[in-house]
Amino acid sequence: MNTSDFYYDLPKELIAQTPVEPRDSSRMLVYHKENGQIEHKHFYDLCDYLKKGDVLVINNTKVIPARIFATRLPRTEKTIEHNTEVLLLKRLDYDKWECITRPAKKLKIGTRLDFGKMQGEIVGYGEEGIRTVKFEFDGVFENILDEIGNMPLPPYITKKLEDKNRYQTVYSKINGSAAAPTAGLHFTPELLKKVQEKGVQIAKVLLHVGLGTFRPVKETDVLKHKMHSEYYEVDEENAKIINDALDEGRRVICVGTTSVRVVESSSDESGHIIPQKGDTQIFIYPGYKFKVVKGLITNFHLPESTLIMLVSAFIGRENTLDMYNTAVKEKYRFFSFGDATLLI
Repeated sequence: MNTSDFYYDLPKELIAQTPVEPRDSSRMLVYHKENGQIEHKHFYDLCDYLKKGDVLVINNTKVIPARIFATRLPRTEKTIEHNTEVLLLKRLDYDKWECITRPAKKLKIGTRLDFGKMQGEIVGYGEEGIRTVKFEFDGVFENILDEIGNMPLPPYITKKLEDKNRYQTVYSKINGSAAAPTAGLHFTPELLKKVQEKGVQIAKVLLHVGLGTFRPVKETDVLKHKMHSEYYEVDEENAKIINDALDEGRRVICVGTTSVRVVESSSDESGHIIPQKGDTQIFIYPGYKFKVVKGLITNFHLPESTLIMLVSAFIGRENTLDMYNTAVKEKYRFFSFGDATLLI
């Protein structure tokens, strides 16, 4: 299975640069797994496809202003102000973070960084620009980050985001993500209320989005790609909501690929969710047997990414590429601020 098997041609103008207003006015391509039928709707039509007793699984992680800039120390005449970019990926300890750094080649162990409101030191070394940074600060780290940090928008979004809350879901709660679980960006509080009034239950899980979700596949052979670990949690209350639905034959529909990775990582051989917390490196590609997920709400993903591979595992590779080519012809908006798909 080659990475190139998951390529499709996308015109650059279809990459969404800004979110739509209101959130639920985005378009929604509905794909019916049973017969391959495609419908073209809007996200506010979602309730037409949900049934009483369905469970929607949402990821309530919250994006932190994870992109920060520093000057390497000691300063010299050659020093360029803010000559180092650091993207916080994963908190390892009170004062240590796993980060992507640029330019990584110049950041050896022992390199000192000045962020203005705090300082840092490179104390660990990893592949592909990953470094462990130990921070030195007075006060609360999160408060300092709010002052100096920037929202970590993907590189294909080149327009400035006017309202940083538009890169958060309306149900975001727990700080820790380096990127938004973008399928959830389409929900409004009003739509969530309407969903629940229909008798649909909401199960909340947590996965802090990091390198595992958006790291590109550089291997030619898909099976050689190694996923980076990401932290996740499922508590007893929400595990019970999902398990009760499974026992009673009700549908479990995940909002986003991150929610899929949580429920599939925490399920046992019988398909039941075990309350737990930890790190997952689950890599879902065609051939994977889903134990929990019966439906999926997700955005349109990058060619050759692990995310389009997950979708391909759910509805088949050829079906996925056909659906994406249809979306291109219909001029759907792609990627993080783009339109949605409902796969049922």
